[in-house]
Amino acid sequence: MLLTALAWQSLLSRKITVGLTIFAISLSVALFLGVEKVRTGAKASFADTISDTDLILGARSGGVQLLLYSVFRVGNATNNVTWESYQDIASRPEVDWIVPISLGDSHRGFRVMGTTTDFFDRYKYRGGRGLEMAEGARFDDLFDAVVGADVAAELGYETGQEVVVAHGLASFTEHDDKPFRISGVLARTGTPVDRTVFVSLRAIEAIHVDWRNGAQIPGQTVGADAVRQMELTPGAITAAMIGTKSRLQIFGLQRWINEYPEEPLLAILPGVTLQELWSLIGVAETALVGVSAMVVATALLGMAAMIFSGLAERRREMAILRAVGARPWTILGLLSLEALLMAGLGVLLGLALLYGGLLAGRGWIDQSFGIYLRIGAPSPRELAVLGLVLLAALLVSLMPAWRAYRMSLSDGMSIRI
Repeated sequence: MLLTALAWQSLLSRKITVGLTIFAISLSVALFLGVEKVRTGAKASFADTISDTDLILGARSGGVQLLLYSVFRVGNATNNVTWESYQDIASRPEVDWIVPISLGDSHRGFRVMGTTTDFFDRYKYRGGRGLEMAEGARFDDLFDAVVGADVAAELGYETGQEVVVAHGLASFTEHDDKPFRISGVLARTGTPVDRTVFVSLRAIEAIHVDWRNGAQIPGQTVGADAVRQMELTPGAITAAMIGTKSRLQIFGLQRWINEYPEEPLLAILPGVTLQELWSLIGVAETALVGVSAMVVATALLGMAAMIFSGLAERRREMAILRAVGARPWTILGLLSLEALLMAGLGVLLGLALLYGGLLAGRGWIDQSFGIYLRIGAPSPRELAVLGLVLLAALLVSLMPAWRAYRMSLSDGMSIRI
């Protein structure tokens, strides 16, 4: 207790330099733990991009590729799934629900997706959260469209406005003879839904009735009024989301689809494929952790440098302590305890900065980047990191403490001219 009181008084006597050192440590700790929170939050948000969907169906290709174009709207399908095969799979006794997805067109850089209104009920994210309308309603008319939050924000769209769909992803040819009316705007989700324009599956067929092989049939134009009278049954879809009646039936249905004899198909488990995709793009998180660890190391080295630089001024203090009976190990323990006190205060202040920042900014981060940061007690991994910070502070303090230990009494008491 006496040594602790002595170390505390020594720190108070140098409050400015000690305060700056503690602040530097706290900032580095807050940065390190903040990166850890963002890393885990980003990973959890990424894994929660789609939930409560048992299987995703598409043409046979790679599992990651199927996930990318069906969920993240990145890339294109190698082939389509025929409508007959879709209906055959939908009639399976294991299938509880199935939602078709048709991709291929775009609108001013955003993907257009044809589907049914069941999509708005069945698509779940972030552990079961459903889609909500921020404005308007789902599509009801053949040429109604629902836009994601980012589409509305970036293009300044509101309900009632007309939009024209372009053929393909990088095409200057538009289906301007059949414009859509925005019937609703979805609330922000932080998922690829925000950057998607949704229309009905029948509407996708409607705008392509007079198109063949990626081009409009010369001399054949079907107006919007005429196309409403057509049956508009799709010939094929791009992918489909599937929910099974029982979790025990997932693997059996997946095997049956992957061995489907009529055409080459692929069914993937979204959660498993998401983990596979994260393992491919998760190199950045390692780099972030490494950078923040270097920041902590720099702060601790700064603390050691501060203790070193103060030794010359504290030689007389050390010598007086030796003269009144302090043993060399007491000097060693005093400097090490000072370092532990500074590191401990830095850790506590860093935690306060971290949780204060989370409370103030997690709503904005969720809305802007789709990363939901959970606020809770430090995880075992984070507690281990804090323990390592204290241990590292003790270790880096040993060098200046050892130097003080070896200072001679006569060197400290002598008067230099």
